[in-house]
Amino acid sequence: MSRKTMVRPGGRSARVQASVHAAVRELEAEVGREALTVPLVAARAGVTPSTIYRRWGDLQELLSDVAVERLRPETAPEDRGGLRSDLEAWAEQFLEEMSVPTGRAYIRDALLGDPDGTNAGQCSAYAAEQIDVILDRAAGREENAPDVETILDQVVAPMMYRILFRPEGLDTAYARQLVAGLVGSSDR
Repeated sequence: MSRKTMVRPGGRSARVQASVHAAVRELEAEVGREALTVPLVAARAGVTPSTIYRRWGDLQELLSDVAVERLRPETAPEDRGGLRSDLEAWAEQFLEEMSVPTGRAYIRDALLGDPDGTNAGQCSAYAAEQIDVILDRAAGREENAPDVETILDQVVAPMMYRILFRPEGLDTAYARQLVAGLVGSSDR
């Protein structure tokens, strides 16, 4: 079981997590990711290095935890009135945010410090939650729609592969092409 899953959601633990995450973000901006060390983060966060080691294990697991938090969507997907246009808008935004160097760095950090797969699962859950919102809207409009897993497999998975391994030339047309291949062009 991951250390992260055993942490209580409130109280001192939440304050420590918030201060350590903030310290990582601030220090990344000030000195760069390469200069980060556990003692440096601990000093900025006002905790001991042993607190970080106990909670996260090492710097890579801490960076992974911070990356997962940064990959969490801040808003619900845009409602454009139809399944295809809603999925296109979401896929375009996802591709845009994840394919820039900072997005790719967060993805790599999330995966590199994730020995048990918890963070990868959380990132996948974020995408699934966003897609669920889009599918609920489609159901409310009585549109035929694929299920979440199909969208993950046919839209999200190819985008993630390209983002991680073949990022050159990615653009919103690619996201629209994937969505069109899945749901067609009937709701425009």
